[in-house]
Amino acid sequence: MEECNILVVDDEAVIRDGLQRILNRESFRVDTCKSGHAAIELLQQKEFGLIITDLKMPGMDGIEVLKAVKALQPNVPVIMITGYATVDTAVDAMKHGAADYIAKPFTPEQILDKVRRVLEQRTITIDEICLRKEIISHNGFHQFIGESREMQKVYHRIIHVAATNSTVLITGESGTGKELAARAIHENSPRKEKPFVAVDCSSLAETLLESELFGHVKGSFTGAVLTKTGLFKIADGGTLFLDEISNISLSTQAKLLRVLQERKITPIGGTQLVPIDIHLIAATNKELRLLVNEGLFREDLFFRLNIIPIELPPLRNRKQDIPILIRHFLKKYTVEIGKQIRGVAPDVMSFLENYSYPGNVRELENMIERAVVLAEGDIIRNEDLELWDRDDTSAHGGSELIPLNAEELKEMKRHIRDHAMETVESVFVRNALERNNWNVTRAAEETGILRPNFQSMMKKLGISAKDPH
Repeated sequence: MEECNILVVDDEAVIRDGLQRILNRESFRVDTCKSGHAAIELLQQKEFGLIITDLKMPGMDGIEVLKAVKALQPNVPVIMITGYATVDTAVDAMKHGAADYIAKPFTPEQILDKVRRVLEQRTITIDEICLRKEIISHNGFHQFIGESREMQKVYHRIIHVAATNSTVLITGESGTGKELAARAIHENSPRKEKPFVAVDCSSLAETLLESELFGHVKGSFTGAVLTKTGLFKIADGGTLFLDEISNISLSTQAKLLRVLQERKITPIGGTQLVPIDIHLIAATNKELRLLVNEGLFREDLFFRLNIIPIELPPLRNRKQDIPILIRHFLKKYTVEIGKQIRGVAPDVMSFLENYSYPGNVRELENMIERAVVLAEGDIIRNEDLELWDRDDTSAHGGSELIPLNAEELKEMKRHIRDHAMETVESVFVRNALERNNWNVTRAAEETGILRPNFQSMMKKLGISAKDPH
């Protein structure tokens, strides 16, 4: 059995001392704590390979210790000791991330068996993670952060399509990494030594977009003082990435369809067909099937684009990756900003794991960068996120208890939840605007939210860019 540091947390001295003797005989290095608070302090100072904690303890119980472990040392397994060996307590512990549990009283052989199995599983898990990381790094996925099953599916699909010339349609909400996926396809393809050209179709007017894509000849329209090579030709031999493809007009859609069918382009004002050899990748954060039904997107073009679909999951649907992303961004910004941040507080981790992230990974990155900048200690705390107006709480400072019936309690919970979310959204929008000098377009781009959606949030919250005060 491998050597490792084990932390035992139990308010009963006889349990702590007994476990220390049992584990020491197996060459484990053991630290003990008699309370959850003492354990958290030690976790901030020292790394462990395994935590064994009692479930029922005064002050901070085992579930709270478990949450702290997941925040401070996320990959460390936890065995829960319980004198209440019911299905409910076991399920509750497992639901919060415990690796296993054992009921009192237990024999030395029983606890050692649990320890061996958990450590063996941890070794397998670490090996799998290392293998996945090695595969990802060899295949150009170094910018992707995530080990969830949802992201593994994305990685495999990218690897398979990269070897082909089949047109790819990447879908997903803003901030999920659609351009990263397109670049990963290009970097894994035989075309990787050729150009990768990205076009944001939502940022250009229709006439300008066609000129950018297909090029134009001198004198073909007012202002065409020089012949311009289009991006289709610039990307020849490589990959052309059309982001936000849903924003192109029906007339441009027709021209794009013809290009995909003939693999030739005609510059604006030109008469010669120019052959092109590109791998086309398109992306959108909208549901193209609905746009087809509404007559806003050509059905034949949709089928041409949707040969190989890749759907990127929103961050709220891959919560397993949130702690990994947090560690990545903490490391990135502590180096860039020059601070020593060792982790996040348990309540902050709980919030971050359960937040909905309308701006997805980009929003989480912005939150962590801001928190690192504002943090005064070496642990990220609630106030560092700047998501709540803490003065609001002073208005509710009474101690009188008001009896409520079930329906009233339900309505109160709904009101509190809605009010809290509105407060979070208001601070989120205002902070984004302030960081960008109240420029709505730049604030929307930074947060990864479409400008119309960002404006809708502003309108709902009563925020006007004309009056930042």
